[in-house]
Amino acid sequence: MRNILLFTVFLGTILSCKTENKKVEFTGREIDKVLGEMTELMIHDVSNPPLAMRFFSYTCLAGYQVIASHDASLPRISKHLNGYPTFDKINFANSDPNLAAIIAMMEVSKKIQPSGKRMELWEKNYLDSCQSIGLSVQVIDNSKAIGELVAKKILGYAKADRYNTLSNFPRYTPEKKNGHWYPTPPGYFPAVEPYFSNIRNYTMTETEVSDFDMIPPKSYSDDQRSEFYTLASQVYSAGKNEEEQKIAAFWDCNPFALSSNGHLLIAMKKISPGAHWMGISAIACAKKKLDFGHSLLVRTVLSVSMLDAFWVCWREKYHSNRIRPETAIRKLIDPTWKPFLQTPPFPEYPSGHSTVSSAAAVILTHFMGENFSYVDTVETRYGIEARPFKSFNQAAEEASISRFYGGIHFMDGITSGQSQGKKLGNHILKKLNLL
Repeated sequence: MRNILLFTVFLGTILSCKTENKKVEFTGREIDKVLGEMTELMIHDVSNPPLAMRFFSYTCLAGYQVIASHDASLPRISKHLNGYPTFDKINFANSDPNLAAIIAMMEVSKKIQPSGKRMELWEKNYLDSCQSIGLSVQVIDNSKAIGELVAKKILGYAKADRYNTLSNFPRYTPEKKNGHWYPTPPGYFPAVEPYFSNIRNYTMTETEVSDFDMIPPKSYSDDQRSEFYTLASQVYSAGKNEEEQKIAAFWDCNPFALSSNGHLLIAMKKISPGAHWMGISAIACAKKKLDFGHSLLVRTVLSVSMLDAFWVCWREKYHSNRIRPETAIRKLIDPTWKPFLQTPPFPEYPSGHSTVSSAAAVILTHFMGENFSYVDTVETRYGIEARPFKSFNQAAEEASISRFYGGIHFMDGITSGQSQGKKLGNHILKKLNLL
């Protein structure tokens, strides 16, 4: 009888341990894990730069919707976004809001990304690890229900942005006219996202869009005395020394890059410009020691800003439709010339990396402060050496000029992109009532 009583007490203790919930502190590192896995999926899928930011922005919005619903001290940025849905009050009883936010992110990722099935397996392993460190099954299940509920509504918001209608547009055919963009070697890829500006942006009204109209690029000319010929000559002479080439390679971020191996062209493993800046935000949030909610706030505002930066940039790219240096220099100066970097498959003006990087620098400087020094280790896993920076503005300047050193942008495309990116970054801070 005594043995039975002892066994009953022992069994009750085990059951109590299994149902008791251990308090687990979630940090921004957990956000990094999800965004890092998303980046791997994007590399696998060869997600183009604007589309990659669409994935990041909706995923971050889902997580932030959860955590901002729980923490009233966080800014209500969603009410300033075009077409954003309304949400009923969330019951967080017997749940972990931070975990619910992470789950919402994973749920959006696995439904919105082409290789989302991989995220589904990753999510299962992640939740198993949560249970192993002490979160009860009840808390995990309740958090999952919240995450799924929010994700479903964010996915509906994503579907309404009209991206899925772009395939209905006529196939884009480049015009073989002097000064117009045309596909370049070695892949001769077709134009990337020629109709991207037809989707809904996040922060610009119809009247505000015209505020981001750009001055036209320098007109194409084969006259050696022309401004265009001077621009082409500048690119032809640039990127010759080791440091310039090192800068160009560091900021390459071209998902479409190919490596020649005999008669084969092999895709190289590279992330997009937006993914690089999302990685920089992870480094900054960790150094600043931001809590989970504020860390997610930074990623959300940054991803929304970069999506809109791509939106205004792509709107102009396919309006001006300007020739790339590679095509122009081979025609005007040297038929054997090759740029140091491979030319991405879309028109030249303005520089996308310059636009996006400049916007990102405005956002991160707002949250982290001026002269925020850090070491950029984002691409060390892909064989790129780490690089130190004294500020986000210095990094954005270098990212911009890297396109000139790499031989893929004219200087006016770079400076115009920088101007647009800075303007957009400040517009978004005001629009989201963060200033």
